[in-house]
Amino acid sequence: MSLTIISSVYEVCSDAAGIAGNIFAFGLFLSPIPTFRRIIRNGSTEQFSGMPYIYALLNCLICLWYGFPIISPGIILVATVNSIGAIFQLIYIIIFIAYATKPMKLKMLGFLVSVFAVFASIVFVSLQFLDSSSRQLFIGYLSVASLISMFASPLLIINLVIKMKSVEYMPFSLSLATFLMSLAFFVYGLLKHDPFIYGPPNLGFC
Repeated sequence: MSLTIISSVYEVCSDAAGIAGNIFAFGLFLSPIPTFRRIIRNGSTEQFSGMPYIYALLNCLICLWYGFPIISPGIILVATVNSIGAIFQLIYIIIFIAYATKPMKLKMLGFLVSVFAVFASIVFVSLQFLDSSSRQLFIGYLSVASLISMFASPLLIINLVIKMKSVEYMPFSLSLATFLMSLAFFVYGLLKHDPFIYGPPNLGFC
């Protein structure tokens, strides 16, 4: 009886951590809205970079695939948060392309097509050539690599922040939401005993 209660409490705690991660991630996905309001208002992407959204889209797609039951049973909250994230990133990229200069439009379109091509290749390889355990390892390591690129992408903006002597290109809300989401999924990963979940969020604490 006591073991059943402990197991139930454990499950509730892990679900709570996952739900908290989803909530904080939603805040993270909303944080670029002021940036895109400015882009739409001014009719220009100015000196903003679209690359963080490209990296984030690729990361969301790979982590979405990792969270699917066919890859990793029992972590559906990873799939839900990344499905929402992929939609947000795609919307941001479309808006960025709409207001970018012509050379930047072509560059961003090329990156967008490349993201979907890479993701389609990953899905094909994982389903056609790997068994269930190898598939999880393969997608897990790819998710770690994509998370590293996502967490590192703001480094592209730091030079601009230093040059302009303003943090408007790297809002505090973005950093705060990233930290809280990373903390929640770190706990979720620990409780689910999944190193591919609790490992990468440590990068987000930095």
